[in-house]
Amino acid sequence: MNSRIGVIGGGQLARMMIPAAVNLGLDLSVLAETEGSSARLAATAVGDYHDAETVLRFAETVDVITFDHEHVPETILRQLVAAGHSVQPGPDALRFAQDKIEMRRRLGELGIPMPDWAAVTTEDELQDFIDDHNGEAVIKTARGGYDGKGVRLVRAAAEAADWFRVLNEDGNGGALLAEERVDFRRELAQLIARRPSGPSALWPVVETVQKGGVCSEVFAPAPGTNPRVLELAARIATTIADELGVTGVMAVELFETTDDRLLVNELAMRPHNSGHWSIDGSVTSQFEQHLRAVLDLPLGDTGVRAPHTVMVNVLGGPTEGEIVDQYPHALADQPGVKVHTYGKSPRPGRKVGHVTAFGDDLDDVVFRARAAAALLGSDL
Repeated sequence: MNSRIGVIGGGQLARMMIPAAVNLGLDLSVLAETEGSSARLAATAVGDYHDAETVLRFAETVDVITFDHEHVPETILRQLVAAGHSVQPGPDALRFAQDKIEMRRRLGELGIPMPDWAAVTTEDELQDFIDDHNGEAVIKTARGGYDGKGVRLVRAAAEAADWFRVLNEDGNGGALLAEERVDFRRELAQLIARRPSGPSALWPVVETVQKGGVCSEVFAPAPGTNPRVLELAARIATTIADELGVTGVMAVELFETTDDRLLVNELAMRPHNSGHWSIDGSVTSQFEQHLRAVLDLPLGDTGVRAPHTVMVNVLGGPTEGEIVDQYPHALADQPGVKVHTYGKSPRPGRKVGHVTAFGDDLDDVVFRARAAAALLGSDL
């Protein structure tokens, strides 16, 4: 069978694929953007993923290509496919994760519930949308945004003048995505993994907590969730994965509204922050499952290991020294918490790692996870 997996992108997601590959006896190679990347232990090449020759040369060394992020240009993805390489997920699916407007259009065709939205190309169009939606709108760049970047809440079109200016200077006829501001109770995420041959597996729905536009905590399974919501989340994720031809892990980020609806917020066609809890809290982690899926191997059990698992991101890190310098105190104080670091230097707001706690009592699990993150220098 094919056993050589190539990952484009050297970030923390590629880093967390390494132990899963080692455990399965798979060869994992990474095309990293820079020397000293998070995934440097498996980086067999360093280069620009915007350069077709670099990517094609890397692809020759592996059996299947997958990704740490969704930013490889579609033209290069299609060159890989044309050259006979297995690309998982492929360009026909990834285009909907790369372009939020295209994603909204396709999900609309599938009847997937979403916030009201419009593609706007001028300030006048945006102002009309704002006026029709209670005097405010969430605007997003169609491509490239993450962790709160490329997202604004605006109450007047003039607040997006700089973004429209960039679009006009670009000359490619682009648009911004305008969405209604959703009155939601909480944010949920449904992770699914799908094989190229079709079978899929779902993890329990989780609750995600955002601070400053960045995911700070994940509760698995989502506490107190109505069975109807669980069924709907599973149906939404399965429909999207099947109809878009997604392979590997996909995260569907959802709004649970105050009037008991579920609306799709974002899609990520790769392992995702909302699934990091699964490394310690699920029988099969999202990273192992992703590798199984892209190789079209049987998928693993996604059941939970404990009634409650809580993941807390370590954001920023210590103000002095490295995160490992905090280990003597943090590990002694919270011996039951699992620590995962990303090989990054501390910097305000930067994701430098995460911690996971699990157990029978939710309040106790939350306390232990937050305590460990604080001791490691999290700035939230």
